[in-house]
Amino acid sequence: MIWVQKGPALNQPEVLIVEDEIEIADLIRLHSERDGLRTRVVHSGRDALREVGVRVPDVISLDIMLPDLDGLEVCRTLKTDPGTARIPIVIVSAKGEESEVVEGLELGADDYVTKPFSPRVLMARLRAVLRRRDAEPAPAGGTVVIRAGAGTEIELDPERHEVRAGGSRLDLTLTEFRLLGYLAQHPGFVRTRDQIVSAIRGEGTVLSSRAVDVHIASLRKKISDDGSLIETVRGVGYRLWAGGAPGS
Repeated sequence: MIWVQKGPALNQPEVLIVEDEIEIADLIRLHSERDGLRTRVVHSGRDALREVGVRVPDVISLDIMLPDLDGLEVCRTLKTDPGTARIPIVIVSAKGEESEVVEGLELGADDYVTKPFSPRVLMARLRAVLRRRDAEPAPAGGTVVIRAGAGTEIELDPERHEVRAGGSRLDLTLTEFRLLGYLAQHPGFVRTRDQIVSAIRGEGTVLSSRAVDVHIASLRKKISDDGSLIETVRGVGYRLWAGGAPGS
């Protein structure tokens, strides 16, 4: 079943609401429309992917516990496809344990709201990820080349939204790309976990210090970093040496 809202003007952002509980779907739809958003509603994971294929929404409100294909698999599918990777996704789920939140964020979700939720807070989160999409941090001056040691060069291209190492494209999540891009904007300077959260997620979002550490560990693994490229400054945060580690 697909419900399509035709009220707000076509130049308003559109949210695809993916929720199998009819009452909750209607609640999100009602408040989204009151907030000036256009809406589409689907009640299963496969319908969500089908609708994205028909027309790409501006933002997705995504439940996890869905029939036929769970929300995490929907998120993984969208975030690993270059054609849909930049669609902001806000997970709205009754699963609120830290490990579950971290898992959703690791898959590339842009925010995580737990049920029961305040509709006003959810609308603020949806608007926040839309603003961050439109003003996504990217290193200035085109492609950034980072020397990672042992002759390896990492190229970060914000225009193509790609990262390459030794000529091969790295499979980074959207969050990992934003994280590397943010650190590359300030080479040699320490950035605290709070600064990282604010820059790549926005104020007031559900992203713990532990989640930042998890993203850093995953990023290091993908770029084969031994810690000389992205340095841990104990008790403070992280810094990136965009010209190679000091003394290299």
